[in-house]
Amino acid sequence: MGEHLYQILGRHRAPALPDRKPSWLKVKAPGGKSYLHLKNMMKELDLHTVCEEAHCPNIGECWDHGTATFMILGDVCTRNCAYCAVAHGRPPKFDPAEPSRVADAAEKMNLRHLVITSVDRDDLPDFGAWAFAEVIRQVHERVPTCSVEVLVPDFQGNEDSIRTVLEARPEIYNHNTETVPRLYKKARPGGRYERVKEIFRFAKSVAPDIPTKTGIILGMGETNEEVLDTMRDLRTVDVDILTLGQYLKPSNDHIALDRYVTPEEFRMFYEAGMTMGFKHVESAPLVRSSYHAWEQVQAAGV
Repeated sequence: MGEHLYQILGRHRAPALPDRKPSWLKVKAPGGKSYLHLKNMMKELDLHTVCEEAHCPNIGECWDHGTATFMILGDVCTRNCAYCAVAHGRPPKFDPAEPSRVADAAEKMNLRHLVITSVDRDDLPDFGAWAFAEVIRQVHERVPTCSVEVLVPDFQGNEDSIRTVLEARPEIYNHNTETVPRLYKKARPGGRYERVKEIFRFAKSVAPDIPTKTGIILGMGETNEEVLDTMRDLRTVDVDILTLGQYLKPSNDHIALDRYVTPEEFRMFYEAGMTMGFKHVESAPLVRSSYHAWEQVQAAGV
């Protein structure tokens, strides 16, 4: 299978970038009633969404459908990844009441599926694990019909922190791989590729019944070969759900955009992933980790 896919997808990167963004990356500006309602609710409850902080291109579509990804533990990250739009520096003081406010929002919105993520909090003793676990517990208690997906940082690979979150029983345990091994030092200097695999290996040993999920963003200098090799790597540690989307440079200070991956290439990555044994693959230019999250839960059998 591998050599055939290499031939179809090509062994080399795309040619020089076009002057304008391709048509398949253009989205309608947000502004519907659900979007405005959610935006106001986030302000009232003093909550952050990764939809806004990370400049997600799907914010209008998702918010108009009444879904959002809450970002807990503040909006300032202790790391400075070269591709990420979230601010970095010294985070604010941890607020132990935040999980309750997230549960308030889930209850008011009558959500069926809630995604929780955070900035890296290397300054906290447990790296923020308790906050994730407490959100899971409170949402399950107050909105029993709502499933909870956590998109966690790497917790520096700390097994106690990973176990704390898993023992709260999220419906999906997600940690993003982000890029291929060769680009880790350049794109994600605070992380380690091998640590990602160890996280998933340990997660499956603690809670083998909880589906695991990861995401890769394309266009930072990787080759198609490297993407396929990374996908295979992730299956060796039993990752269940995979998302692949296009990197869009947040500002001139971020890592350079290397290429636009075509919809046809994304389709082939989808087919390759399903052949490799992932339970579900979302692969398209505008896909982000939480895009169509509810459909992913169903596909994983949760």
